[in-house]
This record gives sequence, structure tokens and C-alpha cells, in this order.
Amino acid sequence: MTQDSSQNTPHSSENPDAEPPSLLAGVTIRKAMPSDAEAIHALLRPYVAQRLLLARTEAEVIELTRHGFMAVRTDDGKEKCLGFAAVEIYSAKLAELLSLAVHHEYRNIGVGRMLVDHCVQRARELGVMEVMAISSSEEFFKNCGFDYSLPDQKKAFFCQLRPRHPH
Repeated sequence: MTQDSSQNTPHSSENPDAEPPSLLAGVTIRKAMPSDAEAIHALLRPYVAQRLLLARTEAEVIELTRHGFMAVRTDDGKEKCLGFAAVEIYSAKLAELLSLAVHHEYRNIGVGRMLVDHCVQRARELGVMEVMAISSSEEFFKNCGFDYSLPDQKKAFFCQLRPRHPH
């Protein structure tokens, strides 16, 4: 009889109802640091190229780390950046969630939601009344508790003064 290596996995025929190993296993959210700027830039770059996020300078990324969070996983002693988001505090009334990005291999498993939750919690700790997010990911943000306007409140309107992305 030959040894089938699949018998030692959670999806072996002996345990057909077992869940596959979670991609979230080992993922943690931590405070971003200025020394993370290079890893954050690398994570944001594909989204900037697709015009899904605004380009940021290194100085801007370093500033975002002030109230930013990273999703990380450590494999073989090396930390990998899986996601990033920051909240920019404008006043005691308003903050904005910025630069939410998740590595393509870790999308749709809860990493983005964890990052948003940490940013919202940070704004709450600082006494901010409202957090806004400007995004094309409508359903995602609605699932995180955001909506187009607050109940019985005014709506935001925008006037574009220059192109978002250089040609």
C-alpha cells in the first residue's frame, strides 16, 4: 500500500468535513511605524498603478503611520506586510480612513475589515465624532458600518480641482 500524503491534511478522506487551514491564521494587526514605509509603499504600488489609490510620497506614507495599522504575518522569522490602513484626524468632529490596501492573496478573508476596525477604534479613542471613507468599494464599507450620509445629516459634495492621476 502506498502512503498518500493527503491523509495527513485536514481534507483527508478520513475527515471530509474538516475546514481548510485559515489564511487568517497567524495574521495580526499592529501599529504601523515610520520604518514600515518601504513595505507600505510596496503594498500600495499595484493599487496606485490600477488607479484605485492615490500615489503617496515617502513623507506622506511616514505621516500616515502616525495613526496607521499594518496586517502582518511572520513566516520563518520574517514579517510580511499583508495590509495597511490609516486614519487621518482632521478635527474632533471628523477623520478620514485612508490608503486601505490588502495584498491580493489575502483579500476577501477579513484582513481589510480588521484594519478598518482598528482605524475606527483609534478615532474613537481620540474622541472623533465621525469617520469618513472615500472609496469605490461601496459594499465593503457598508458592511463595515459606513453609509452615504449619517442619519438626518447633510451629504458630502465634491468639486474636483485637478486630475486625481497624472496622465
